[in-house]
Amino acid sequence: MPLRRKYQKKAQAPVAAVQLDLETEGFTYRKWGAVQTCKRGDWVVNNRGDVYTVDRNTFARTYQEVAPGAYRKITPVWAEQTPTAGSIRTQEGETHYEAGAFLVFNEEDGGDGYAVSAAKFQEMYEPAE
Repeated sequence: MPLRRKYQKKAQAPVAAVQLDLETEGFTYRKWGAVQTCKRGDWVVNNRGDVYTVDRNTFARTYQEVAPGAYRKITPVWAEQTPTAGSIRTQEGETHYEAGAFLVFNEEDGGDGYAVSAAKFQEMYEPAE
């Protein structure tokens, strides 16, 4: 079993985000090797050109507005590096990942997870104190 450790987001430019606060059933899109679903109230995030959606409750718990339309992730995550390729169920759908990627969880017990490539994870996160 890989070792799960606590990390925090490195100081970086904030992400741009807009809440899908419209009367809509939401929408689906393809990303991370599978179909993702954005529901009414979820957030559309642009993280330095990487665009994806985040569940409304997760966003409210983990991000803080720093300027109009600009947000920073303020809560720690728990992550473990994967020895093999695989997939993980997320709140938006499913993410496929390569060996060496990181499984990242917004909850210490392993809840609310997603996958991030090793290079992107190392660029964005550092061990928490």
